[in-house]
Amino acid sequence: MEKRTLHTPDLAARNIERIADLFPHVVTESADLEGNVTLAIDFDLLRQELSDHIVEGPQERYQLDWPGKRAAAFAANAPIARTLRPVREESVDFDTTKNLFIEGDNLEALKLLQESYLGKVKLIYIDPPYNTGNDFVYEDDFAESSAEYLARSGQKSDTGDRLVANTEANGRFHSDWLSMIYSRLKLARSLLADDGVLIAAIGDDEHANLRLLLDQVFGAENFISDVVWQGGRKNDSRYVSNGADYMLIYAKNEMRLSDLGVRWREPKVGLDTALAKAAAIWSTRRNDDDASGQWKSWLKSRKTAGEITDSVARYDQLQPGTGRPMNTYGNITWPGGGGPTYEVLHPTTRRPVSLPKRGWLFQKDEMDRRIAAGQIWFGADETAIPRGISFLDETSDQVAISVFEQDRKAASTDMRNLMGEIVFENPKDRRVLARWLRLVTGAAKDALVLDFFAGSGSTGHAVMDLNAADGGCRRYILVQLNEAVDHRDYNSIASIARERLRRAGAQAKEAAGLLDASLDVGFRSLHVDSGNKADVLRTADDTEQLGLDALELSIKPGRSGEDLLFQVLLDWGLELSLPIVRGSADGLEVFSVDDAALIACFAESVTPEAVRVIAERGPLRAVFRDDAFESDAARINAEQVFREVSPATEVRTI
Repeated sequence: MEKRTLHTPDLAARNIERIADLFPHVVTESADLEGNVTLAIDFDLLRQELSDHIVEGPQERYQLDWPGKRAAAFAANAPIARTLRPVREESVDFDTTKNLFIEGDNLEALKLLQESYLGKVKLIYIDPPYNTGNDFVYEDDFAESSAEYLARSGQKSDTGDRLVANTEANGRFHSDWLSMIYSRLKLARSLLADDGVLIAAIGDDEHANLRLLLDQVFGAENFISDVVWQGGRKNDSRYVSNGADYMLIYAKNEMRLSDLGVRWREPKVGLDTALAKAAAIWSTRRNDDDASGQWKSWLKSRKTAGEITDSVARYDQLQPGTGRPMNTYGNITWPGGGGPTYEVLHPTTRRPVSLPKRGWLFQKDEMDRRIAAGQIWFGADETAIPRGISFLDETSDQVAISVFEQDRKAASTDMRNLMGEIVFENPKDRRVLARWLRLVTGAAKDALVLDFFAGSGSTGHAVMDLNAADGGCRRYILVQLNEAVDHRDYNSIASIARERLRRAGAQAKEAAGLLDASLDVGFRSLHVDSGNKADVLRTADDTEQLGLDALELSIKPGRSGEDLLFQVLLDWGLELSLPIVRGSADGLEVFSVDDAALIACFAESVTPEAVRVIAERGPLRAVFRDDAFESDAARINAEQVFREVSPATEVRTI
């Protein structure tokens, strides 16, 4: 039943719709007097459409702009009083793992990671929520769930039914999404190493906008590729089956990659199987022609089955006399023309072969060397222009192409097999992720990988798989909003991801067995939370004499020593995955981080004996609670002990 609005039609909105029919490009987004984003008309563009001359207007610039862009930049730079609190019971191998799983708003998480991981991340892979109207909506604070936003903005009824879809006709559609991703990309870029790379997966709705936005954040000169992932066919589509998604790839500094000689290569699919088959065919051949026929038939059948790719199938000939798979398609003429010209004799007719109009690709001495090495193919007579020969066993890897096919249904099946059911819709494909992880990290098998839209944890799963496959020790940091889900066993997407990582890690460990006991399948679970310091500021009027004792502690009640330790790690810019050992000093609990790079004691009262024991260990850094010293004199005495016993130690209090 239609609900009446009980007011007259919005004629301005209706007129905007009419203008949009005539001049779609003059419709833009704007903020009204209350700050709400609405559809509007760019009157300068409309005037130009209705004029027979160039009209004056604001200075034109090539840029992507939208309402809220400056606010998003401000949000990225604004400081926050937050921290990361460790949760041991959610973690796996807490004391030894190098992996992190962070639950909370990724904008806050990225800010908290700035000091500890600045310039240390090799690869950032993100698959942000596609702007379809079904994903959660970020408001100005970028931390509001879809349910909260829709309820507050009147887009849901009292029974929870959605009243207003976030369709493309809604003025919020593009601007809010761009604001959300812009602030996060600005923070993420600073975490990348100088030779780091970002891969952003995206669908059709924001593909064009995201590319322009990445051009602004990373610089268009650092664009590497726009990879197309064909993930399936939609036969119910009206016009075209838009089953493709995209992976926008940008370098932090492409010139740095070039200077380092970086080349991304991957193993050819089915290479070992093909070489073994070629050898078997050659060993049982009746003659060379018979062997070549069998080889071509086998290649065709395996390519159709998807067991090999064209990079293997094009080696469709067996070299006479050796049986080595080869192809003879190499162009050895000079590109563009102007190459060297000289006679090349046909090996059988001994007559000069046809000279290419553009000249040869090689100088004569190099051509003679290749002919002698059997690397040049000649036709039946001298009328055919020679071509280059390449052998399959000499080209074990290949450059990745910008279009690939991988059915997305495989990822859901994978999730069901691991979890017993589909507990997360449309998970990322860990095999695709592992492929691009291998390509980008290359020989850097200790690379740090970040995914701040972690979803079900596919990126972490892929890192563990890749490490198990090649003996690497890559590390991951995953960040996922604690978005609620309606499931009997899991209360949030973050809880689903943690359980997936536990199960995937156990599988990987079982498969590796004793062969790779060093495989890291754990993670430290951390939660974004308010800071550990209590609000101790009070005015004289707000303070009673009898309540002074309650105002002495500067640390919030209920915060553990490990809570304080991780805030210290953040403040000091130390990595959150450093090894932590618990010990004691004069009966007080102490934490030793990274073999005494930092020793922390957060006891509410510190004895002079404990201070001396810690100093005698000679840590690089030492930290205590500020209120743990009974007086200023006790604090000064502690500083004096360090000056005498371990003068190089940097001492702080919180």
